[in-house]
Order: sequence, then structure tokens, then C-alpha cells
Amino acid sequence: MAGVPMYEIKDLSLAPSGHHKIDWAYRNMPVLRIIESELKESKPFVGLKISVSVHVEAKTACLALALREGGADVALTGCNPLSTQDDVAAALVERGMKVYCIHGADPDMYRRHLEMTLAFGPDIVIDDGGDLAMLLHSTHKHLVSNIIGACEETTTGVHRLKILEDEGRLAYPVIAVNDARCKHLFDNRFGTGQSVWTAIMATTNLVVAGKRVVVAGFGMCGKGVALRAKGMGARVIVTEIDPVKACEAIMEGYEVMTMDQAAPLGDVFVTVTGCKDVITKQHFEKMKDGAICCNAGHFDVEINLVQLAEMSTDKKVLRQNIDGYIMNDGRTICILAEGRLVNLASGDGHPVEIMDMSFALQAQSARYIAEHGKDLDKKVYDTPQVIDDRVAEFLLQSKGFSIDQLTPEQDHYIHSWDLE
Repeated sequence: MAGVPMYEIKDLSLAPSGHHKIDWAYRNMPVLRIIESELKESKPFVGLKISVSVHVEAKTACLALALREGGADVALTGCNPLSTQDDVAAALVERGMKVYCIHGADPDMYRRHLEMTLAFGPDIVIDDGGDLAMLLHSTHKHLVSNIIGACEETTTGVHRLKILEDEGRLAYPVIAVNDARCKHLFDNRFGTGQSVWTAIMATTNLVVAGKRVVVAGFGMCGKGVALRAKGMGARVIVTEIDPVKACEAIMEGYEVMTMDQAAPLGDVFVTVTGCKDVITKQHFEKMKDGAICCNAGHFDVEINLVQLAEMSTDKKVLRQNIDGYIMNDGRTICILAEGRLVNLASGDGHPVEIMDMSFALQAQSARYIAEHGKDLDKKVYDTPQVIDDRVAEFLLQSKGFSIDQLTPEQDHYIHSWDLE
């Protein structure tokens, strides 16, 4: 794409409020600040170009600016058309960043922005959901020869990249940042758990206590969503396809049943599976009047809105980010944020301190790619434990906590067959 502009955003005049958001996030991201200072001193990204596709909001802005402090030439786009915050995009442009995203972009514009972000020929890719990887493995294969490696932020993205690896088609090494302990234990569980309910409550202005909440999927994200609902007084039902996770949900005190069984019972449905068609026509037919459905999985395919639209006689905007689908029998099914990631499309996403850890992992993993990527095979790699441990240590340090250390004798005891 010759002649790509430095940016394509909604309105540069929105920048002042974006600066305030970025500054607030930055002051509450102590771990990323420590890593940024290291990057600024060592400059591991000098001469390298990094394409980033992540939700464009204040915390992401702090990551992009930290990468630039490390010497990188950074181009940024969103990974969901409804999660882009136009004021943050404008503020980044004023700070000299290449930015291509507009809130509410249609599919053609969204794809064009992904392509514009790749147009300068990146050396490193940071993905959230695998949209850049999708282009690089299909229509943009001509750029692959430049790629040293990539980092992937989501369960969905890692899953798809592992499929490519298994098929022998993965074009470059990838660090599965999503699978780092500091990511899936905290971001997926505590971040998703809090941000989903913050968004639902702000969007609906309804009480959680006493409602029957159906959580589809009991992975780390589902665990967080269920835990927060339970803590606020909801009666929680879990649906699952994995028998072990279903047993785990039972042991944690939740009801477990199929979606068919849960459909007529639920007041609020939250899908967190990473799969498609989790809620479909057969479920909509059984739902009670006023049932609320939302999605916290990466893509907007978990709730089948095509089928819902075909079943409905009318569709009305009931409140900002709430669409009401009117059924033949007069029932209304409420969909939040068009079935997209509710915590970002209808809220501010994960708490700042959570993304401090996740983006610290991203920055460190990108550095690892810059320094070691050329020696790696085309595989999906776990985040090196040293990176995971450093991020956790920095967080403890920032909060003033200390932990014990193994003595030499203890280290020998747990790492040796000879226990004498």
C-alpha cells in the first residue's frame, strides 16, 4: 500500500481527553514504567518496526509508547471496531504515533486499518486475537520474510496459531503471552471478571443480586465472570463442554447444566468460550422476556445474532449499547454491545493495574523476540518463565511486598534426587 498516511482516525481535536486518559493509566502502571525505563536505556528495538493490533484505549497507548521508548517504529490499530477510543487514538497521533482505527468501523474499514498497520513491513507483530496473523498467513504473505516473530495476547489467537503450527503452516515464531501465568491467572480471571460486570452494570443500570446468571465456558475468563457474579449475590449457572471443568464448577458451588436447560432460567447470559453458536435459535426460543445476552469472548460469533434477527419482528435501541429484539410472542431479548466484547465495546476494559501486568509481559516478550527471534523455530512458545517471574517481582516491589527465598539447602532438596 503505497502512500499510506501517518494516521487515519476520527478526529484529531479529540486528543485532549485522550491525553488525560493516557496519563491516568500511566501513573497506575508501575510495572510497565519500570520496564519502559529499562527499554529506554537499552534500546533493544532500534531499527525495528512493530505492528500492534490491540484494543486502542489508554492502557494500550502506554504499551505502544513504551515500545517506542525502546527504539521501535510503531504502527497501531484496533482488534475490535467497538473497543477503539477515538480520543486516545487522537492523543497518540499528537504524540507522533502511526495510528489507524476509528470506533464503529465497518468490516471494510476495519480490514483496511489492519492492512495499513502492516504496510510499513513490520519486524515484530503484537496481536490480540490474531487478525494480523490472519493477513500475514493469507493475503499478505509477501511481508512474512521480514517478520522476526510475534506475540499473541488472547486464548483465541493462541489456539488458532497452534492449529497453524500443527499443520506446518506457521510462518514465524510466536510467544503465547496469553498463557503466561501473570496473564491467564490475573488478566483472564480477575481482569475479565471485574471488567465484564462493570460494563454490564453501567450499561443496564440493573442489580446483579438475586438474578440467575448463566456463564457459558468455565476457563479462566469464565471463572472470573462467575466468581464476581456469585460475589454480588447472583445465582450462577455454568454451561460447559469439558467434563473436568464442569466438575470443577460444581465443586466451586455453581449449578451446571446444558444451555438448553439454562435458557428458560437465565436473567443474564455471558458467553466466554472462544467458540461460535453458543447461544442460538433453539435457546432464544426458550428465554424469558427481558433476558440479557452479552459476550466476553474475543469474536462476535458466540451469540448467533443472524438467527435472532431472523426470528424477531422488530429491533429497537432500548438504551445506549442495548438492542432489543422483539419476538413474535411479544418477548424482548436484549443484546449488549452488538454481541461484541462487552467489557471493551461497552466499557473501558480491564482495570489499569491488570493491564499493567499483561502489557509488561507484552513488552518483555517483544524484547525477547527482538533478541532471540532469529534463532527460534516457527513454533508457538510459552512465555519464558524469567519474564513471568520478573513481572510478578516488579508488581510485588511496586506494592511494597516481600516474599521468601529458597536457601541453598532448600534449593538442593527440591531439585535433587539425593535428599541426604
